[in-house]
Amino acid sequence: MISLSSIAMSAYTDLVRLLKDDALSGVEGKPTLKERGDKAYWYAVRRVGTEMRFLYIGEDSDETRARIGRIEELRGAAKERQAERSRLVRLLRAEGMTPTDRSTGSILSAMAAAGTFRLGGTIVGTNAFRLYEGELGVRLPLGGMANTADIDIAQFEKLSVALQDQVDPGLAETFSALKFDPLTALDQGRSWRWAQGGSGQLVEFLTPAFGDESVRDLPALGVSAQGLNYLNFLIAEPIHAAAIYRSGVLVQVPRPERYAIHKLIIADRRRDGAGSLKSAKDREQAAFLIEAMAEDRPDDLLQAYATAMEVGPRWREHIGNSLTRMPETKGTLDSLDA
Repeated sequence: MISLSSIAMSAYTDLVRLLKDDALSGVEGKPTLKERGDKAYWYAVRRVGTEMRFLYIGEDSDETRARIGRIEELRGAAKERQAERSRLVRLLRAEGMTPTDRSTGSILSAMAAAGTFRLGGTIVGTNAFRLYEGELGVRLPLGGMANTADIDIAQFEKLSVALQDQVDPGLAETFSALKFDPLTALDQGRSWRWAQGGSGQLVEFLTPAFGDESVRDLPALGVSAQGLNYLNFLIAEPIHAAAIYRSGVLVQVPRPERYAIHKLIIADRRRDGAGSLKSAKDREQAAFLIEAMAEDRPDDLLQAYATAMEVGPRWREHIGNSLTRMPETKGTLDSLDA
């Protein structure tokens, strides 16, 4: 496993910070805090005609409050940030960090501009795995475990309803401009998959399920999504990441420790059998992340592992079955609690 240089890690951290600054500096309206249950969320409020428009900024946190306190300063330094972001991306490429390919980058950029990730959309699957390079400070492996033509986006259904904000423009319009067509679904009029003619690129929307894995609506994103069990564990407490495309694209991905443990579950759960190529890829990704995190972030990894194991016997069974095929990875996880 090859580590990124300290220069690359510092540049990546700076790029994510500048992208977060940009995301807030472009928001118009008065920052307003709204409480819902035991959580609070920031919105930018402005009048549009006779109506008040609430634009979702993010969940309340010390970091969000600090940025809101500097919003005028951030707006005034937009051009300088743009130039610095471009410099940092050039530096990261020179340091050998894997850039996002042109096709994927253009799609992520369009979805980010529409507000997909601002509204809680989280990249899952192999495209999320590919974005952990800067977060973990390690070079991605070459080969099958990091290859994909699919972009999977997940969002909590309850969050999508609660936000009372929507992507703009709508994702159907965004995909149409990128030459994507909705794939025919059993539920007429409820599209959750789009395919790009010629490129083979596929975008899918997913949402956590708790038993019934049916298709349901995500109003904030203006799409439907396929419900999947175990997905709630994966996308809880997501983090920001920077896609190395143009001057950087701010996206959201699962926490890497949750991604690794979730892959152990999914590898055993796949309907085509635990010995399939997809299951093998799941186990390879899990093993890589667990090895990377065991050294630098053992506490985060142990907490995610313990949380999943405590959910119930079915979770423990899936994880155990995968680890039976991965003795070295099992030894690494066992040593964390030694």
